[in-house]
Amino acid sequence: MSRLPRAMTTLIAAAALSAVPATTAYAAQDAHRRPPRTVADWACAWNGTDPRALGALFTVDGVYTDLGVGVTFHGRQEISGWKARADSLIDNVHVIVRTARRDGWRITVEAFYAGHLKGAPKSFAVPMTTLLDVDGHGRISSDQDHYSLATVLAQSGLPADWTPPTH
Repeated sequence: MSRLPRAMTTLIAAAALSAVPATTAYAAQDAHRRPPRTVADWACAWNGTDPRALGALFTVDGVYTDLGVGVTFHGRQEISGWKARADSLIDNVHVIVRTARRDGWRITVEAFYAGHLKGAPKSFAVPMTTLLDVDGHGRISSDQDHYSLATVLAQSGLPADWTPPTH
């Protein structure tokens, strides 16, 4: 009978010791899941109201390509202008980052692009993949946004041939 309590004590001790590395591994894995600082700053800039905040994340000769609408912008001023235009056309324009993976100087961001096109009957939230190329200081040299404009328009309740008003 003295062997049973001893065996149980050994099992309990082994279970307790094995839980420590698992907890440590989980904490390390959780820290790995947090988006890189560049991604957090990028999302904050998109979700904010100062268009210059987005442009400031880029290198001086940075390039921003929105493949959904087929436009490309060069340099901080043009990129800031694109964010200002988005803010003027889309109420509550924002991104929700789902995952971010870094491989060298390239960061792949899976997110939702969301908002409410002014004059549209409904809001939209579409999946988006963004490829960010960064320099050694974390500045974005290239941003490519991939999403479906057709899905944005359909979710918004707008016709497929809708075009934004010009200012």
